This record gives sequence, C-alpha cells and structure tokens, in this order.
Amino acid sequence: MSRMISGLMFSILFGASLIGYAQPAIQTSGALIIVPAYGEVRHANDEARITLMIEEQDKDKSVAASRVNQKMKQGTDIVKREDPAATLKTHGYYTYPVYADDQPRQNNKARPPVAWRVGQYLEVTTTNLNGLPKTVAAAQRLLALNGLRFGLTEATRKKLDEQRIAAAYKDLTDRIAAIAKTMGRTMSDTVLETVDFEGSGNYAQKQDGVASAMSMRSSGMQEAAPVEEPSFEPGETTLEMRVVGKVKFK
Repeated sequence: MSRMISGLMFSILFGASLIGYAQPAIQTSGALIIVPAYGEVRHANDEARITLMIEEQDKDKSVAASRVNQKMKQGTDIVKREDPAATLKTHGYYTYPVYADDQPRQNNKARPPVAWRVGQYLEVTTTNLNGLPKTVAAAQRLLALNGLRFGLTEATRKKLDEQRIAAAYKDLTDRIAAIAKTMGRTMSDTVLETVDFEGSGNYAQKQDGVASAMSMRSSGMQEAAPVEEPSFEPGETTLEMRVVGKVKFK
C-alpha cells in the first residue's frame, strides 16, 4: 500500500512539473517587420470634359470641309456664349475618301472615291456643372456629343493630396500598433526605419466618367431643331494611396 501511495504521489508531482513548464518566448528583438497600409479620400467631381464633334460627307471634298469649318465655328461660338469660363480646344481634323461597296477594281488600279468624309473634334473643359446640360443641349443643335468624362480639378487634387497621405500614414501606424500588441510588444519598442509611399507599385487613378459615341451627317445648313437638355450625374472620385513601412523592434 505504501508503494502504491508513493508511486501515485510521484506521478502527481511529475505531472504538475510538466504542466508548470512554459515554452520559451519568441525573441523579437531586432526583428524587421514589413507593414503594408492603405488610405483613400473621396470628393465630389467638380470638372467635366466634353468632346463634341462634327462630320460631313459630300462628293466634293471642299464642300464637305467648308460645312465642317462653318459648323465647328458656329458650335464653338455657342459653347463660348453658354459657358464663357470654359476652356476649348479643337483637335482631330480628318479627311477620308469614301468608296462604293460594290465598286470593282479595274486592272489593279486604285478605286476612285465616290465621296469624302470630313470631321473635327472640340474638347470643352468646364467647372460649370450646373449649366452643363444647357450648354450641351445648345451645342447639340450643330455638333454631336462624342464623349463626356467627370473628374477633379487640379486645385482640388492638390488640396486632397495632403488628406490622402494623412489617411495612409494613419492606417500604417494603426497596423504597426496592432502587430506590436499581437507580438507582446509596445509602440515604444518599435523603430520606423523606412516609409515608402506608393511602394506597392504605380497606381493610376481611375476617373469616373461616361463615354458615348455617335456620328452626325447632314447635307445642308438649315437651322437645326432645339435639343432637349440631357441629364448628367457628376458622381465622385476616389483618390488612393498605398504605403509600405519597415519597422524594427528594439
């Protein structure tokens, strides 16, 4: 009986010693931690870029070009009148021959064109978003709306850049604090060695916008009918920033 009691006491004591045994803590001194973070800011779009265009077709190339030139001049004057503060830029003047689909080639000679297609684009940049529908409707009496994109002015982007950096840096410090707590350390034990803004790559900003394509043909210079005002929703733009921090524990 005494042997059984002695053996039982030994087992209890041995088991207790195993339970009380603790694994050694992982040493984190000098550890280098790579911490990615992210920040973003949002702002309502305050700028619109409109692309208007005119295209004419005629057997006589000079007649088609004359109509394009005249209508583009008239359309530009309309936009200037409706939105005096807008910035205008013409571009993309083109002249293309038009061939008949059923016109056969003769002796490998170049087919003569049956008509000429001439066109030009007008880009309008404006911050007058409230008057935008009225401006576009007035211009559409002569020109076609080829594209529309909303975004932020350069001044607004510069103003938001500081907020975007602050948001990314706050997310970085919050993550460092969470990592330090998880590893049983404090923020006072950390040393931020490197902060690499945009360190994860080149992030192109996506602009919110609407694009549409349409062509316009006409053969005369008669007065066009009034156009109902279109509906536009400028939306908002999100500016993003990614940052990578290298943190070392003391």
